[in-house]
Amino acid sequence: MEKLTFTLPATKQVKKSAHVGVVGSGDLEVLIEPIEGNESIIEVRTGVTGFKETWQKVIERFIIQQDVLAKISINDFGATPGVVSIRLAQAVEVSNND
Repeated sequence: MEKLTFTLPATKQVKKSAHVGVVGSGDLEVLIEPIEGNESIIEVRTGVTGFKETWQKVIERFIIQQDVLAKISINDFGATPGVVSIRLAQAVEVSNND
């Protein structure tokens, strides 16, 4: 099991906490929580080791595109970068719905 932590500048706070996805074969779950400040905190727990650079690029691209200010927890069980991007977008959508 590998734990990765990233902090990136962001400005758009999410409205509420959200949970999407499940940890299972080839999938992942994303938990998103509002935070104060000017940096998002992203914690990744994954059973697939050795992909820190890939995770960093996926996370950086997401934060740059969405400018989401939040604490994001990702629990991974071998999801592809495409699935990660979809789950992150879903979490933001759920967290900003009224």
